Amino acid sequence: MRGAVPPPTIRAVLADITTLQVDAVVNAANSALVGGGGVDGAIHRAAGSDALSAACAVLGGCDPGDAKATPGFRLPARFIVHTVGPVWRGGDHGEADVLASCYRRSMEVAEQIGITSIAFPAISTGSFGFPVELAAQIAVGTLRSLETSVQQILLVAIDRRVLQSYETALAG
Repeated sequence: MRGAVPPPTIRAVLADITTLQVDAVVNAANSALVGGGGVDGAIHRAAGSDALSAACAVLGGCDPGDAKATPGFRLPARFIVHTVGPVWRGGDHGEADVLASCYRRSMEVAEQIGITSIAFPAISTGSFGFPVELAAQIAVGTLRSLETSVQQILLVAIDRRVLQSYETALAG
């Protein structure tokens, strides 16, 4: 039985996720785990595309809502936790549940690899089209509901609109 673990600190920051000094960054990946656009492409480029692509190939892809880890290679982060978010199809196709699963599974993987700090991008809000405000509420609600040994969680915004959505969700 675990002793009482204090809840993690959850903060929203406006930053480039590839530059953060955390134990792990979360990659909003595609199911093939091949570098795509947005944060996925940025993480692949910053980590070193060849090495990261080779590590991802061994993992055999990733289902939406699941998460898998690789080394961080050239990133300041020691690990990359890859998760595949849902494509927004109007909200009536289980998208919210899949997105919440991305955060839960990423945190489970984080526990397994023994990290204490992690940075999440706004999963599925780019080319996958998930509404930013709803995604922020799901992220914060899911992360607050978890019992974890991770001490610091950063919600990384790429612009002020995403940052405001995170701040609103954190204040609620």
